[in-house]
Amino acid sequence: MYRFLLTPRWWGINLFVALGVPFCLFMGSWQLDRFEARVDSHQERQRDGAAAAEADAAPLARLLPVTKETSGRRATATGRYDDRQLLVPDRRLDDRSGYYVLALLRTDGGEALPVVRGWLPGAADTAARRGAVPAPPRGEVTVTGALQASENQGSDGVHAGGGLPDGQVGVISAASLVNLVPYAVYDAWITLPEGAGALRPVPPVAAEGSGLDLKAFQNLGYTGEWFVFAGFVIFMWFRLFRREVEAQRDLALGLPPDAGTAAERVPTGTAVGSPGTDPAAARPTAPVD
Repeated sequence: MYRFLLTPRWWGINLFVALGVPFCLFMGSWQLDRFEARVDSHQERQRDGAAAAEADAAPLARLLPVTKETSGRRATATGRYDDRQLLVPDRRLDDRSGYYVLALLRTDGGEALPVVRGWLPGAADTAARRGAVPAPPRGEVTVTGALQASENQGSDGVHAGGGLPDGQVGVISAASLVNLVPYAVYDAWITLPEGAGALRPVPPVAAEGSGLDLKAFQNLGYTGEWFVFAGFVIFMWFRLFRREVEAQRDLALGLPPDAGTAAERVPTGTAVGSPGTDPAAARPTAPVD
């Protein structure tokens, strides 16, 4: 009865299952490893972040370029603030909409360091009109804050579409700021731990790829999908196997594959081919003159 398993068709089916199931399990395990690696990275990042917050501040030059290890470290820089400040609109803090106040600290080396002095609620356009943004300190100052990598289009809260009013910027990055100021800008920024006046400090964010972001949960979702695919392949193999066994059993009993279906189509007690099977044949015919 099971000799059909040796036919070329079933050799192909069995080969597909033998290769497909391990492949699906391998891909599911790989995606699960990626998720676990991101979880470990997130936990390590939290430990490093706590240690970095307690560590002594280091000069900015020693922490550049920004990496996963240096992101969040306390950096210090000395210079003079540019009189012109920029507003970063559509930024949320504690589920409230507002904007960042961004100042540029021009260092002795000639480059400017973007400094997020804090966050204010409301719309940036309204704040600019009513002069609600506090001015930066004058003279030479030394600032200390959490070092952050330049933002990109995938960063949270970024307004990458352009079309912002004068005095606003949608992305905190050197690439966007060099078009607004006539001097070089560091490819990094810092956020101050304390805000002046009504400014609220902006907490640092985890380095890209080191936290439980959307990509991490995508890995977890892909894990489930690959394992479901493996189960589906096995399910379909058993379903085809069962149908084949039933077909072979019917043939052994002398029943053609469609015999049951044909019998169901014929009403009980009616002979196949009799007039009762054709409504047209049962109608009386008119006499012929």
